[in-house]
Amino acid sequence: MDPKTKWNKKYNERLIHLETPVPNARLIQLSSYLGGGTALDLACGLGGNSLFLAKLNYSVQAMDISDVAVKYLQGMAEKEGVAVSAVTADLENISSLLFENNSFDLLVITYYLNRPLLSLVKSLLKEDGYFFMETYYHSPKNGNQKIPSRYKLQSNELLDQFKEWKVLYFEENEEEGRQTIFCQKTGGVCT
Repeated sequence: MDPKTKWNKKYNERLIHLETPVPNARLIQLSSYLGGGTALDLACGLGGNSLFLAKLNYSVQAMDISDVAVKYLQGMAEKEGVAVSAVTADLENISSLLFENNSFDLLVITYYLNRPLLSLVKSLLKEDGYFFMETYYHSPKNGNQKIPSRYKLQSNELLDQFKEWKVLYFEENEEEGRQTIFCQKTGGVCT
């Protein structure tokens, strides 16, 4: 089954029981840093993070491979009267993502890993912009058995990737098998 079909099926199943998409709990905790501007939510899913950010005065561009998720998010944004522009995009095809460098104040990725996107993140964020990412990692206590290894971070991988940025929050939760980083691009560093 191709990725788009797979994710459309998953989101159709989730929509049967979903009331309102929920933003990431750590993103909510870090919201005191988030003062509005332009945001990009990659692999946005049903849009919990996008809708949350739009309510914090961000003009949000959201992308996901699932047209089911994108259509749902577009409807929710219209219903709630918030600035979210959601489009279908294959994030595995980075060359199709056409953005100007230094164009976003905030970039968010949750539970999606395509390592080449991390270089794109570094070029897309404005100086002093923020990056939030949370996804699975190879935890010694939680094997995340259903998640293929290529979609799991190594221990401290995000710290290594963003070591030249100001890290404001980092956590490896072994019980849940997730790694989270929230950092700020400083000094125009774009490695």
